[in-house]
Amino acid sequence: MLLDEAKEKLAKFGQEHVLKYYEELNDEEKTALLEQIEDTDFSILSKCSELGKASKRGEFSPLAAMQISEIEANHDKFYNLGVEAIKAGKTAAVLLAGGMGTRLGSDNPKGMYDIGITKPVFIFQRLFENLMDSVKAADNTYIHLFIMTSEKNNDATVKFLTEKNFFGYPKDKVTFFKQDMAPASDYNGKVYMEGKNRISTSPNGNAGWFSSMIRAGLLDVIHAEGIEWIDVFAVDNVLQRICDPCFVGATIDRNVSVGAKVVRKNAPDEKVGVMCLEDGRPSIVEYYELSQEMMDAKDENGDPAYNYGVILNYLFNEKALEEIAAKELPLHVVEKKIPYIDENANLIKPESPNGCKFEQLVLDMIHMLDSCLPYEVTREKEFAPIKNKTGIDSVESARQLCKINGIEL
Repeated sequence: MLLDEAKEKLAKFGQEHVLKYYEELNDEEKTALLEQIEDTDFSILSKCSELGKASKRGEFSPLAAMQISEIEANHDKFYNLGVEAIKAGKTAAVLLAGGMGTRLGSDNPKGMYDIGITKPVFIFQRLFENLMDSVKAADNTYIHLFIMTSEKNNDATVKFLTEKNFFGYPKDKVTFFKQDMAPASDYNGKVYMEGKNRISTSPNGNAGWFSSMIRAGLLDVIHAEGIEWIDVFAVDNVLQRICDPCFVGATIDRNVSVGAKVVRKNAPDEKVGVMCLEDGRPSIVEYYELSQEMMDAKDENGDPAYNYGVILNYLFNEKALEEIAAKELPLHVVEKKIPYIDENANLIKPESPNGCKFEQLVLDMIHMLDSCLPYEVTREKEFAPIKNKTGIDSVESARQLCKINGIEL
């Protein structure tokens, strides 16, 4: 992008301050800033006025899950269907790995965190080991793993996994791509600058992964390889089972657009999103949206009707994803603490929220689909999220669960 073109684009959206220090920059910095201006969608900044105005939700009703007893009764059928799909190259996986280990006291990408006790065991390592279980089940048919990084952690992630030789996984079966970023602004919709040559940005939410794949040109790869099912999962769950044959087979067997792994809630008010129907379509109700009436509701067996929490492991039909991508996902405006440079170009790290970030959420992707299979898994075997260093959902609790599952750390 040329300077005049950048000025014209910024003027259109009232963001001329982005070029305040342009003449002080060296050629490399000027080029980087112009490229960022070209890539940035400033139109979303008008959504600042929607902060605090939660988008109106529809009418919720329960969505029954396929329970463990039913899965076990149909195990062989589901397993064989899943193995067949993997061996035919119809499944792929997407690891959402854009986060940093800040809350764990680390400046590295979260996946680089070492949870080992007697030896190094990295979060990334655990995920590759889990993926290998599915590879082995399908007669050593390797599954294409796409790893979504962020601007902030891409180089460190690629370097680390390359140095570790992808923990034995074939490097030609691993593809990196960066998540699209969204500008961060003050409450009036003026973008913050995090440096003289850098607009402040943040990842565009956990629904941004497929649009980011498309922008990275990976739709051609998906089509060329005949991939029909994509298992998307989070980096922080070290017991995450990836493309496991039973889950793949059950989702295919039920002819749904998406399968969603769920666990039984450990308390009615547990802070997890819950699978449900919203206006008759699949959706997720956040824990803070659950009314007392919903928490008290029972199904025909006398069990809680809203009882299955999501663990961020979804198996999407690829054609359904393309249909979603052709539509416009809702944009959520969230209040956050955003580092910025002040009028004297001093970097300020605010101690309280000072502006808006813009995100698209997986729950909206699911709500655009016509069918979903909530698939129950055993919490102790498949859900060990690492959000904190100690306490609930922590390195400590994950280590304990790994030990219970016979995993040496």
